[in-house]
Amino acid sequence: MLKEFRTFIAQGSVLDLAVGVIIGAAFGKITTSLVEDILNPIIGLVTGGIDFSQLKIVLKEAVGTAPEVAIRYGNFLNVLIQFLIIAWVIFMIVKAANRAKVADSFAPKE
Repeated sequence: MLKEFRTFIAQGSVLDLAVGVIIGAAFGKITTSLVEDILNPIIGLVTGGIDFSQLKIVLKEAVGTAPEVAIRYGNFLNVLIQFLIIAWVIFMIVKAANRAKVADSFAPKE
């Protein structure tokens, strides 16, 4: 089993996965900034100053040191917007890659 594990780790797909995870994390930060720092202020301006991240339904007010219990649907909206942006960008990248593959298959072979 150890030999199989070593072979698995040595394969390029594991390295590709590690690079993908690291790039994905960085892309997530970029997307978060895009949503929170660029899109939300524009949406807030259009909607009269609504800050989505602060939207919530308070189920129980904070009492003493006990925090409030709330459904923070505004934060969910932020995450949903981020997901849609990431999904759109990935769609466009895959679409471009597929187009490049098709174009490459018609290129003359040397």
